[in-house]
Amino acid sequence: MIIIAGLGNPGPKYQNNRHNIGFMAADAIADRWRFGAARAKFQSVVAEGEVQTPAGAQRVLLMKPQTYMNESGRAVGEAARFYKVDPSQVIVFHDEIDLAPGRFRMKLGGGAAGQNGVRSLISQLGPDFRRARMGIGHPGEKHLVMPHVLGDFHKAELGWLEAMLNACADALPFAVAGDDERYQAEVMRLAPAPKFSPRQAARGE
Repeated sequence: MIIIAGLGNPGPKYQNNRHNIGFMAADAIADRWRFGAARAKFQSVVAEGEVQTPAGAQRVLLMKPQTYMNESGRAVGEAARFYKVDPSQVIVFHDEIDLAPGRFRMKLGGGAAGQNGVRSLISQLGPDFRRARMGIGHPGEKHLVMPHVLGDFHKAELGWLEAMLNACADALPFAVAGDDERYQAEVMRLAPAPKFSPRQAARGE
């Protein structure tokens, strides 16, 4: 089994926040692969399904932790222990301010880089889970980071956002099969990041 967790904060107040892009990715995956009905389990909204890969169908547990972002690890850790899933078989979709808007990078292991949901996961699983980092850009000043991540996506951002969410879902067989490099390349092929001025790119990348 593969566990895929999208990170975010529960409730309508947060649903369109940049910080909730992980929840949005989970929803896109559930729709694309026609996962079963959502239900409450592991302090999360979960759905189960199968993703077809070249090696055959792979069972996937899709999670949206309802613990709030900063405690996401408690929910994902509980599921991983229950199913005896190794951290390398856990894929976490989350927002990444150190990537320009629309950029996408896969990463195995490492630190939290200021992302509190990732920090919580490290505390429960150790560092060696897989991170699907979805760029939302940096506002340029440290004191603006919180209002930026907890702010809603602007209308002008919805084009690249929808494209990236769909690409993450469509290319998912590569990630489920363990080929993160190919998955990253395919997501960026299907949804090229928008172009920004050099100043914006330097700030966001």
